[in-house]
Amino acid sequence: MLKEPVLGQFIRSKKFVGVSYKLLKNQDRSYYIDFKLDKKFKRIQIGKKSEGINEAYCHQMRNDALNRFKFGDDSPIVRGKKKTVTLNSLADTYFAEKEGENKENGRQRSKYDLHIKSYLGQEDVLTLEQEDIRKFRNHLMTSPIKKRGSKTVPKKIDDAPRFYQPETVNGIIKLLSRIINYSIKYKKLKMVNPCIAIAKLKVDNARERFLSLDEIKQLIERVYEDREVYPFVLLSLITGGRESTIMSIKYKDINFDQSIVTLYDHKNNQTYTGFLDKTTETFLRHQFNSMHKNDYVIGGSNEMFPVRTIQNRLKKIFEELFNEGLDSKDAKNRAVIHTLRHTFASQLAIQGTPIFTIQKLMNHADIEQTMRYAKLAPDSGKEHVRHLYTT
Repeated sequence: MLKEPVLGQFIRSKKFVGVSYKLLKNQDRSYYIDFKLDKKFKRIQIGKKSEGINEAYCHQMRNDALNRFKFGDDSPIVRGKKKTVTLNSLADTYFAEKEGENKENGRQRSKYDLHIKSYLGQEDVLTLEQEDIRKFRNHLMTSPIKKRGSKTVPKKIDDAPRFYQPETVNGIIKLLSRIINYSIKYKKLKMVNPCIAIAKLKVDNARERFLSLDEIKQLIERVYEDREVYPFVLLSLITGGRESTIMSIKYKDINFDQSIVTLYDHKNNQTYTGFLDKTTETFLRHQFNSMHKNDYVIGGSNEMFPVRTIQNRLKKIFEELFNEGLDSKDAKNRAVIHTLRHTFASQLAIQGTPIFTIQKLMNHADIEQTMRYAKLAPDSGKEHVRHLYTT
């Protein structure tokens, strides 16, 4: 079990030799470097975390100090030594100073740690070129999706590996660019951002498969007798929650008095609110009479129902009802389990729901994710064009 840091005590860095820090009363950190000079121990204070100081920077300062003590300020070794500024040091400063200012800071930090840190984190930012960013982008596009913890995500039902979509890759490069720009603007870093001329990957949002009202009715009639799939479909269609979100709903998350359900977004690591219609609420009330508050809605026990079972059952139903004659690789037109989430947002847009309301209900971090549904809104201009030249 890890010991909690004690105020005022020197705590050694686990990553860099000769770097330590003190935890201050205001939760700030004061960083120091340690070394021996003429067999005497030396400790020098470098600065505080709130001032933009981090362990990587202290490590570099310690190396510079040792070189000066060994070779003198006029030595070619010292004069010719260029200061290394790692991307990790820039990221540490960026996220530390954005803490409390940006509500998405934690999620962005996780994105950096998962995608960027291991590939570019130790690179000298001053030597990064556009070609390095392009190689990194290609790495993202050709590497199987990973969960937090660096484990590859389980394969799909058809055993095909999953890869990051262009929209996700664009978001990662955007974060990388933002971190570098922050140091250029506020930390006097003298360089040209290598991400500037990197064009965004084309995102094909021309059409997202969603179910029509008739198809929704058809699906509900088909799964009505299935005690696990039926509530999954109902909750997916009325909340738009992702697969993992629906599976993790417990009866204690439902407020019948207000007809709301607390949803957990595993992707963004946060909770948000969904609303229930009369059909879903009536079904849940009936089921709740024989359940405990800590029981999962899907499966009705205190253990989460196997998601693979839901996937397999729905896959067969989608194949029978909606995918007949479609190529197995036609991801654009095939109905899949994620189609239920797209159906929720699409039907909201068709009914004229404001795009920012849809963003909130979908728990999208970025409005750009929601804009794909704007074309379905009744005021999109379609009717104006259809009757443009009629009299």
